[in-house]
Amino acid sequence: MAFSCSSIITYKSKTPMTATEKILARACEKSEVKAGENAWINVDVLMINDITCPGVCGTFKREFGNTAKVWDREKIVVIPDHYIFTNDERAHRNVDTARDFCVEQDIKYFYDIQDRSNFRANPDYKGVCHVALAQEGHCRPGEVLLGTDSHTTSAGAFGQFATGVGNTDAAFILGTGKILLKVPATLRFVLDGEMPNYLLAKDLILNIIGEISMSGATYKTMEFVGTTIESLTMEERMTLCNMVVEAGGKNGIVAADRTTYKYLEDKTSTPYEPIFSDEKARFQAEYRFDVSELEPLVAKPHSPDNRALARECNNVKIDRVYIGSCTGGKTEDFMAAAKVFLAGGKTVKVPTFLVPATQKVWMDLYTLEVPGSGGKTCSQIFEEAGCDPPASPSCAACMGGPKDTYGRLNEPKQVCVSTTNRNFPGRMGHIEGHVYLASPYTAAASALTGFVTDPRKFL
Repeated sequence: MAFSCSSIITYKSKTPMTATEKILARACEKSEVKAGENAWINVDVLMINDITCPGVCGTFKREFGNTAKVWDREKIVVIPDHYIFTNDERAHRNVDTARDFCVEQDIKYFYDIQDRSNFRANPDYKGVCHVALAQEGHCRPGEVLLGTDSHTTSAGAFGQFATGVGNTDAAFILGTGKILLKVPATLRFVLDGEMPNYLLAKDLILNIIGEISMSGATYKTMEFVGTTIESLTMEERMTLCNMVVEAGGKNGIVAADRTTYKYLEDKTSTPYEPIFSDEKARFQAEYRFDVSELEPLVAKPHSPDNRALARECNNVKIDRVYIGSCTGGKTEDFMAAAKVFLAGGKTVKVPTFLVPATQKVWMDLYTLEVPGSGGKTCSQIFEEAGCDPPASPSCAACMGGPKDTYGRLNEPKQVCVSTTNRNFPGRMGHIEGHVYLASPYTAAASALTGFVTDPRKFL
């Protein structure tokens, strides 16, 4: 049976270690490892998406042979999500290649899509891989989860080691179940104080990235602790860990607790062992923040560390708002946006694109009541506010994609406030597009005014 709060197993080691060091020590069957040490790691879960699957599978067959079998068909998760709802035949071919490989290898967890005209006709299709991994019970404390996408770090919210790998590494894992990793040193981020009702986890991580820069955590673990972190929901913790890679981080991690165990109750029956940093563990550096003093933030073009106060950008006229992605397309992200639209009591001034991360999130928008709304759902509030109807769940415009991708910036100089994770030139489409990264609160507030807007205007 799976772990319960009453059955915590104490991890014993001679040398005080961080949580990441302990997880990797377990995974390489050693009593201890140290930062900077190279270790052969046994992988618990490997995730592959549609745009990387052809390269991974091709390399696997070239190196292991056309008739080779994967190391464990039940530890591989293949999730089409990036370039799905498009007429681009090359994008379709990616999914076809993934399907052929999964059938050939009898992969247990392949979340397929064949009917693109109606995503709901595909019961196996999920949507954005990082949110689907959590919802389908593939994220578990103490484990090693690797994926062919840099935002695999999201799963660190569950107290596990999770990071992105390239196609060659993934192909090697497919054949062996192992990877050679350098153990990262750990940076500790202590966030204390009561979270103001106008802030979300996106503000917290934008503040940290702005503080340490995009290279401030290069190949380091970013461990998040403190009373603020303990108060966050699982989805908010996922937002935090999602963007550690934008600071150069190898992985992010939040210690598992009752919030974690509660979330996992109906999602996995696989036993797991939570692992925690020792009290005397060695951290390379420690950063402290009083969250009660923070204000809503944005990251201005063209870098996630180009931090600015939202209120200082209120003269920036925008052309559209985009709410979606693994960072900002979860159920709670849309609930937050709906709260602002409800409080604003007016209609949006610019096109507002809504892209639920997964099928489950899409259903939540039509079924869950928004607190304080008098029984209205997110979809009803969005319709009243004049937003576009929620789109088919996928990564959509977060990574640009083919020109017919929903929400894509196809014209030069378009200015978009987005809940996504990157704002480099060309990231969401046109190379001359301008993307302001923001929380769902700030994105919704900006939609209501047509300018970058501090959500305190409505909250």
